[in-house]
Amino acid sequence: MDYISTRGSAPALDFEGATLAGLASDGGLYVPREWPRFSAEEIASWAGLPYAQLAAKVMAPFVAGSLTEERLLELTTQAYGRFAHDAVTPLKQIDSQQWLLELFHGPTLAFKDVALQLLGLLFEEFLSRSDRNLTIVGATSGDTGSAAIDAVAGRAKVDIFMLHPKGRVSDVQRRQMTTVLAPNVHNLALEHANFDDAQAIVKRVFNDKGMTDRFAIGAVNSINWARLMAQVVYYFAAGLQLGAPHRKVAFSVPTGNFGDVFAGYVAAQMGLPVEKLIVATNVNDILHRALAEGDYSQGTVTPTAAPSMDIQVSSNFERLLFDLGGRDGKALAEQMAGFEATKAMQLTNAQREGASALFTSARADADEMASTIRWAYESTGELIDPHTACGLFAARTAGIDAGVPVVTLATAHPAKFPEAVERATGQRPSLPTRVGDLFDREEKYETLPGTFEAVTEFVAAHAAPKV
Repeated sequence: MDYISTRGSAPALDFEGATLAGLASDGGLYVPREWPRFSAEEIASWAGLPYAQLAAKVMAPFVAGSLTEERLLELTTQAYGRFAHDAVTPLKQIDSQQWLLELFHGPTLAFKDVALQLLGLLFEEFLSRSDRNLTIVGATSGDTGSAAIDAVAGRAKVDIFMLHPKGRVSDVQRRQMTTVLAPNVHNLALEHANFDDAQAIVKRVFNDKGMTDRFAIGAVNSINWARLMAQVVYYFAAGLQLGAPHRKVAFSVPTGNFGDVFAGYVAAQMGLPVEKLIVATNVNDILHRALAEGDYSQGTVTPTAAPSMDIQVSSNFERLLFDLGGRDGKALAEQMAGFEATKAMQLTNAQREGASALFTSARADADEMASTIRWAYESTGELIDPHTACGLFAARTAGIDAGVPVVTLATAHPAKFPEAVERATGQRPSLPTRVGDLFDREEKYETLPGTFEAVTEFVAAHAAPKV
């Protein structure tokens, strides 16, 4: 399997190369040259497999040429052995049609662990084959940072610099990053910045020749294909439990950066029978506007109780636009250049029509988010976090046929957002015992101006050169 850039002019890479590169050299995102496809018989044969074995089956075509199937299984077994639930991503039924897919049983209590525990091992595997050092520069709206740091803390040949907007992540999210004191971990709190500002700095680092000549810059954000690949697996896991491939399943996905729901699109391309993918946003609704009206125009970020979705530039949407536009890298490069210059873009007819075949969307405001948290608790006894609430609101209002199960991706443990959950339900969720001492741990982070210059100066002073 080789990987091509959505913008058409970067060289194709194998899986190892795409994993270590992250962003393509032309500013695009790597995608497989073609989508592998499984038959209904193959998918049906996986029913009942343990998660690590299922993961190795689903991901095998993507890593061909870089990892053997035997080595991939060793890595998935190691990655998912750290999860607190034997099912890794257990399903929970909440009424006759609605289900929750709990993705928060990893070490940092968020869905990012499912991908990043594996990605950390992939980095270590590939770096062990060379003398190369990797400098990871990432941005987080809350959960990616802690999951990535946990995955690479203390690993050889890797330095990680994680940018977060100061004061715009929850206390639990911040502490899960800043209490990791490994010498290869650097937390950077950016003043007067939001997530989009931090993400823009990261993308600029990838395109800065002065940095890339000296350092091997790598990505842990969902611009890294390997992250999305790992997320495809839990769509198959949930679908199989609910009757796939003999029955269609709909999924509702709270998303800001479009990575988690794009993984569902990939699963559908691979043969999983998906009825609909419901894109759930909060009031930062660029994805809802793009899918409902074709208007992909950047607005002002509004801080909400669901900070991981407080995003107005959804990086992974580019991968979908590439696929729906006939995989024309030159045309997409022009389209994205226009967006980057004007902060506005209209989807083409082909992109709109292609998206509407599989996607629908919904927007949840603060009241709808809170009322859904309250409904879940009063009706089922389940405490859910604000991001999951956006997804469940969208699932319950999407009008999916009653015979089709609807799975909402529960993306974070409610204890990561205790104030919002307590306001809605009167119940304050407690942290699981394995992280119960989080607020007693020492913190370490640097506060920097939210500028490219400040970040690159810090990285250059603390990172190991590529060789």
